[in-house]
Amino acid sequence: MSVECFIDTNLFIYQLEARDERKGAIADHIIRHGIEGGTACISFQVIQECLNTMLRKAEIQLSTEETRSYLETVLEPLFRVSANISLYQHALGIRARYRYGFYDALIIAAALDAGCTRLYSEDLQHGQRIGELIIENPFLS
Repeated sequence: MSVECFIDTNLFIYQLEARDERKGAIADHIIRHGIEGGTACISFQVIQECLNTMLRKAEIQLSTEETRSYLETVLEPLFRVSANISLYQHALGIRARYRYGFYDALIIAAALDAGCTRLYSEDLQHGQRIGELIIENPFLS
């Protein structure tokens, strides 16, 4: 199961909220390209964070049906990495070695588990390489 890139939660939120047009357009391009080309993936954690944000924290909260539709059309086609003990062990190792918080380390571990070479995230250290994975903030000019 190898895909090119892993998409972190913040890109989905920018796509949905459209508070920042530039970031929203970049996120939309990455997500659409990933779905259409089968080149991107996400984990269970990204789905959980997205659903929670859409239903409770977003500036404009989505209804249950709108959230279900987004889950089926956007998140489900990208879903590749499920929770398992090996993933948690890997995340703990990343946390210890690179000093990331546990949930950030879990995102990195999921990207590595999927065989990704790029992790799109605004929240992690841009340009850092962990194994074959490079963290990229797609919003930097």
